[in-house]
Amino acid sequence: MPVFDFSGASESKKITECTYEVFYSDNPQPTPEQPIMVLDNSKRQWKHHSCGIFLNPTKRTAFEFKEEDETIQADILKIDARFISLLRWLGENHITVRLSGANLERGYAVYKIREIAFGGGTKLSAEDGFLQFMIERLLASNAPEEEIEEDDKEEIGDDMKLTSIQSITDFMTCAGRTMPDNIRLWARRNLAVARSHEVSQEERRHAQRALSIMMNIQWKNNYFEAIDPKEARRILDEELYGMERVKQRIIETIIQINRTHTLPAYGLLLIGPAGTGKSQIAYAVARILKLPWTTLDMSSINDPEQLTGSSRIYANAKPGIIMDAFSMAGTSNLVFIINELDKANSGKGNGNPADVLLTLLDNLGFTDNYMECMIPTVGVYPIATANEKDQISAPLMSRFAVIEIPDYTTEEKKVIFSRFALPKVLKRMSLREEECVVTEEALDAVIDRYRNTSGIRDLEQAAEHIAANTLYQIEVDHVPQVVFDKEMVNALLD
Repeated sequence: MPVFDFSGASESKKITECTYEVFYSDNPQPTPEQPIMVLDNSKRQWKHHSCGIFLNPTKRTAFEFKEEDETIQADILKIDARFISLLRWLGENHITVRLSGANLERGYAVYKIREIAFGGGTKLSAEDGFLQFMIERLLASNAPEEEIEEDDKEEIGDDMKLTSIQSITDFMTCAGRTMPDNIRLWARRNLAVARSHEVSQEERRHAQRALSIMMNIQWKNNYFEAIDPKEARRILDEELYGMERVKQRIIETIIQINRTHTLPAYGLLLIGPAGTGKSQIAYAVARILKLPWTTLDMSSINDPEQLTGSSRIYANAKPGIIMDAFSMAGTSNLVFIINELDKANSGKGNGNPADVLLTLLDNLGFTDNYMECMIPTVGVYPIATANEKDQISAPLMSRFAVIEIPDYTTEEKKVIFSRFALPKVLKRMSLREEECVVTEEALDAVIDRYRNTSGIRDLEQAAEHIAANTLYQIEVDHVPQVVFDKEMVNALLD
């Protein structure tokens, strides 16, 4: 919202004049070339680090520099639209800050704002670092599409002294526009409950806890930057051997994201025997998408309430696992890895956990019973794993692009053991590859021993056993090298 300059008007009739120009930016890292704001330096060049306060913006849009011998005011010429509310708040609360900037032809370009205690002045009501938290949140947000009118001011006279409540209030004032409209409205209502003395202490406690959880999450839009397909392929080759069909399907997904800049409508469902690397694929996709990930183990969930949370009418109420995942990730864009989806139908509580997943997978929004608010899920990419396709209900199957992963062949297991599993363990134990040599006959013996087991977990355990034995012989028997033949491997693994 524009702030006006009344300094040149008489008390009887003040003529308003906007002193700055608003510009719109999505830049996440301010620099002198792309600053937060620009101050007038036509009369004086300002220091690189300068302290002072923003004047009450209802009177004048300026910054008052506190020099050694005097205080000098400089008008604000330009400001990033994301920081207008923050500037107003800093001015109204007389917060002393230190600016970092550079004197350019167009003015003093400010690219950092830090709070300081100046001359015994008070710090923010919230914890130290709160201003930086707000600035980082604003920088991570998108530029507002249009100027939004200021909301009604908070009522004066609140006697709540809890720092967390005050910090939430301050955040709502300065950075409320970074949240979706429905969550911002929800936050106002819960803030009113948390500050009210007309409700029970239990209700205030629940409202405060819910607010703390919601404020911890950075609510992003569903726009995704382009991803380098070559880098994605490199990550897949680094994490997985073979599985060309799986890799091709993931690269196709990356190309789709690059074209639409949104996530696909369907997540991935990886079906295959245990130990075939399904979870490894999911982690690789999260790494490619550069998103935090969280896991839901459906085998340990037997009641829908574990996912949806419990109502606040109960004293021991708490959010569900899905809401906890958003809170832990700190962002609304993340990868949900749903392990053992085929176990989701075996609920033993008051309902079926699988039914809860349908709302999460539809990308229409998820409602947690404790939060009592619809959580946007457009930035959630679900990747599920399962062993038995027949155990998954048709509605769940229809929400995924299904990829069936076959077991590894004998030759693939050889390559995985010799090129991936064993070198990885040797590196972890600080052993050189020449210190542990597995002959071709020994390798055949290892593969033959586990030919009837699915996956490669047994091979990884065998590699661990061989490497540990090598380390023992080198450290205890002081041998320079251990060469494993067929007999040694069979004796060791028996």
